[in-house]
Amino acid sequence: MPYLLPYPSITLARPPGRARYAVSASIKARERWRRNERTWPSAFFVRFSCLQRSFRRVTAYSAILLAPILLAGCSSYYGQLATGQLELLRQRQPVAALVDDPGTAPALRERLANAQEARRFASERLALPDNGSYRQYADLGRPYVVWNLFATPEFSVEPLTRCFPIAGCVAYQGYYRQGAARGQAAVLRRQGFDTHVAGVEAYSTLGWFDDPLLNTMLRRNDEQLAGLIFHELAHQRLYVRDDTTFNESYASFVERQGLREWRRQQGLPEHGQPAREAYREVVELLLDSRERLRALYAQPHDEAVMRRLKQAEFDRLRTAYRLLRERPGQPPLPGFERWFQQPLNNATLLPFGLYDRWVAAFSRLFEQSQGDWQEFHQRVESLAAMPLEQRNGRLQELLDSDLQGEIP
Repeated sequence: MPYLLPYPSITLARPPGRARYAVSASIKARERWRRNERTWPSAFFVRFSCLQRSFRRVTAYSAILLAPILLAGCSSYYGQLATGQLELLRQRQPVAALVDDPGTAPALRERLANAQEARRFASERLALPDNGSYRQYADLGRPYVVWNLFATPEFSVEPLTRCFPIAGCVAYQGYYRQGAARGQAAVLRRQGFDTHVAGVEAYSTLGWFDDPLLNTMLRRNDEQLAGLIFHELAHQRLYVRDDTTFNESYASFVERQGLREWRRQQGLPEHGQPAREAYREVVELLLDSRERLRALYAQPHDEAVMRRLKQAEFDRLRTAYRLLRERPGQPPLPGFERWFQQPLNNATLLPFGLYDRWVAAFSRLFEQSQGDWQEFHQRVESLAAMPLEQRNGRLQELLDSDLQGEIP
C-alpha cells in the first residue's frame, strides 16, 4: 500500500501563511522556487560526511528544503530521512532517455513506456498535477523505498502520532532501512505499545520534489502501477494538515475511480462486481473489529481481562474472515490472505481505518459533481478548508446518504 510522506517535515519549506491545505497555489510556489534553482557545492555539507557519501552536488532548492532536518545530524531520525531522500534524488534518470536507450532491458523499457501513458492520463483526464513527478526513474536496489512503523497503546486503536511544524501530525514514522524500523518497533513494544512495520512501495513529497518512478513500484502490474501513480499525484493535488484519514481516503478514491476510467480507455472490462464486493466485505470486517475493540477498551476491565478479551476479538476476526473466504463462489483474496497470516494487533488495523473510512463519501461527492474531475477536486478543496469537526460531519452526511441511496 502506498503511504504519504515518510517524513512530513519536508513541508517545512512551505512559505509562511500558507493555507492549511495544499492546492494549486503551493504547486505554483514550488515552481517559482525551481525557476531560481542554482547548484550548491558539496562543501555546503562539510559537517555531514554521510551526505557527502550520498550526494556530490545538491541543488540549492533541495538544500533549503532539507536544511531543518540536516541540522539534526546524520545519526538522528531526521538525518536518516535527509540522506535517504538525497540518495533517492541522486539516482533519478529521465524515463524518456531510458526508453530511447538501446541498452535498457526490453522488459523495463515496456514497463516505463506504459507508466508514461498512465502519467499523461492522470493530468489530462483526472485533473492531477502536470509536473515532473513520475517522469523519471530510480532503481534503489531494494524491495521497498521505506518501511513505515505504526504503533498504538496496548488498549487503544488510536495511533501513536508524530507531529511536525507546518505539516502537522501523522499516524506513522518512516525509515529508509528496515532494520531501523524494526529496532524502533522493538523499543516501543518494550514500552507496552502494539506495533506494525509495513514496507512501502512509494510515497509523496507533496510536489516539493519531482517524485520518480521507483523499482519498488514495478512490483505491481501495469494497472496497479497506474493506480499508484494516481494515488500519489492526488496527494500532490491536496493535503490537509493533521488529517491523515481525509488525505488517504481522498487519494484512495482518486486511485480507484481513476483506474475504472483508465480501464475503459484501454478497452478493458470493468473488474467484476463480486471482486469489488468481496474487498468491501473484508474491509468492513476489519473496520467493525476496530470499532468493537474501541468499545472494549472503554470498559473498566483490569489488564488481564482486557488482554483476554482483546485476543478473543482477534480470534473472532480470523474466524469471520475464514467463513467469508470459504463461502461458495467467493473470489480469491490473495492480499488479505497474506495479511491474516501475520500476528494481529491494534496497529495492524490502522491502515484500513486511514485508507478506507471516507472513500464512499468521496464517491458520493464525485456523483454530485456529475463525474467532472475539476469540479470534484474543487468540492474536496472546500471540504479541506473546513474545521476538522465540520469536515468530518459533512463527510458523515455524504456517507449516510450513500448508504440510503440519496444525494443530500
